[in-house]
Amino acid sequence: MANFTVGNYLATRLQDMGIKHYFMVPGDYNLGLLDELLWNKEVEQIGCCNELNASYAAEAYARIRGCGAVVTTFNVGAFSALNGVAGAYAESLPVIFVSSGYNTNDPGANHKLHHTIGTHDFSYQYEMFKYVTCAAVRILHADNAPSMIDYAISTALRERKPAYIEIACNLADAICPAPSPFETVAALDPSNPKALEAAVDRAAAFLNDAHRPILLAGVHLRSFGAIGAFRELAEKIGCAVAVMPNAKSFFPEDHQQYIGIYWGPVSSLGTEPVLDWSDAVLAAGPLFTDYTTCGWTGIPAKEKMICAEPRYVRLPDTEYTNVALADFLSALAKKVRANDTTLTQYRRIEFQAHANVANSNGNGAAPLTRAEMWRQIEEDLDPKTTLLVETGDSWLNGMATRLPGGARFEIEMQWGSIGWATPATFGYAMGLETDRRLVSVIGDGSFQLTAQEVSNIIRHGQEVLIFLVNNRGYVVESEIHDGPYNYFKNWDYSGLIATFNASDGRGLGLSATTGGELADAIGRARKHKGGPVLIECQIAHDDCSPQLLKWGTAIERANSRPPVRA
Repeated sequence: MANFTVGNYLATRLQDMGIKHYFMVPGDYNLGLLDELLWNKEVEQIGCCNELNASYAAEAYARIRGCGAVVTTFNVGAFSALNGVAGAYAESLPVIFVSSGYNTNDPGANHKLHHTIGTHDFSYQYEMFKYVTCAAVRILHADNAPSMIDYAISTALRERKPAYIEIACNLADAICPAPSPFETVAALDPSNPKALEAAVDRAAAFLNDAHRPILLAGVHLRSFGAIGAFRELAEKIGCAVAVMPNAKSFFPEDHQQYIGIYWGPVSSLGTEPVLDWSDAVLAAGPLFTDYTTCGWTGIPAKEKMICAEPRYVRLPDTEYTNVALADFLSALAKKVRANDTTLTQYRRIEFQAHANVANSNGNGAAPLTRAEMWRQIEEDLDPKTTLLVETGDSWLNGMATRLPGGARFEIEMQWGSIGWATPATFGYAMGLETDRRLVSVIGDGSFQLTAQEVSNIIRHGQEVLIFLVNNRGYVVESEIHDGPYNYFKNWDYSGLIATFNASDGRGLGLSATTGGELADAIGRARKHKGGPVLIECQIAHDDCSPQLLKWGTAIERANSRPPVRA
């Protein structure tokens, strides 16, 4: 077409980013924008049940496609989506959040508008989203649209964080300049060459002087494209490699150097003592929080740690800025010496890295237990599977689940928003390669928050497998601090699938109360085509992992510390 509209321009940039789908909920302010976005047939518009679910779906889509996008209406839609956008910020995922805005004629006319708080100030949505995005723009004139859209998108891709774009509702079809080549818009900042060289030399000396070096993989490896460089470094040294819980699967679990999850007292068996015994820890892309350290109990000592962050490297006595993570790890691999002392020590310990099989009762007629459920889940995984786990005991059990080479793992650990997993399953599956499968494990309480998105999983014929853990309450909350507020009305979860199917769906709902019934259900799930399978796994409320008991106690202790007295 000869002329671009603001909406066409945005649609083109979404395509340029590599997005094939964006998630939306229609509202009167954004209907014109949705029309203009439909102009681009290379980017598909995906409706969600509500804006919160749409933002969760876009966040999960960014995990597999590198970036995502969500479109909502003004205020009522945007504020519903804010939780998921904040989650994308916490998880370092570039999600382009697009909101329609008010008509540009209204402020000058001194109008009060619907979907607002009834004042003449319409800027508060923009101001609020500035706190959970790395760039925020308000497009109030078509001539400014190209530069503002490009600024927001390029910043999001560079910083690996969400960006906010607000487009006035009467500007979606306004004419604006055509897009320039996308290569001029977005790229990660390069390292400062001198800073990079100095950081590598100092880190190499630190590791080469150590007797017992070990590597620790962190969550930012993926966001900043450093997974390959980390593996290159690990294989050059040959030492033991541990991963933080939110970096599970970023280093292959069938690799000879992998020793497990480092998570303080709930670490994989044998991992914590070897890391504590080491005299040099290179932590690559870590995020040390109360959750990832089990209440501050699992942090390597600063005097023996190199902390390689996305844009800086910190050693015990110095720090180097403007150093990109992937550049640093790759360059460091060329200067380190081989040292397998920590890996040799781990092998001497001869701990088994997981205990699901040992804990299984092996009786198919016995009531279903957590251990038997997870034994069967692990057995069902293959190299083409992604295992996605919801906040709660699924985190702890997921950590203990051994992934075959090539399998992936997804967890929303930094934000930890209960209800994330169901719409995340939808969004992730939308971006999933055709030769891969998705298995999600979701607790009953989490499911009740966002269950309606299963209808869209059915609508799009996604052949995902959901294990719905029905243990009658928020078990993770109970193990942190129990109370009557952790219990809710039970649902017939497997029966919901028939309701969501209506007359045209191909979902399958099954229920398992014994190990034998679960095995039969998984067998049926493997054969089912044309839609999702939800298996409701009924287990006792208090049947949780021993690691959750430790983790919950540590988190309660951290949360309940008394105020420091002056």
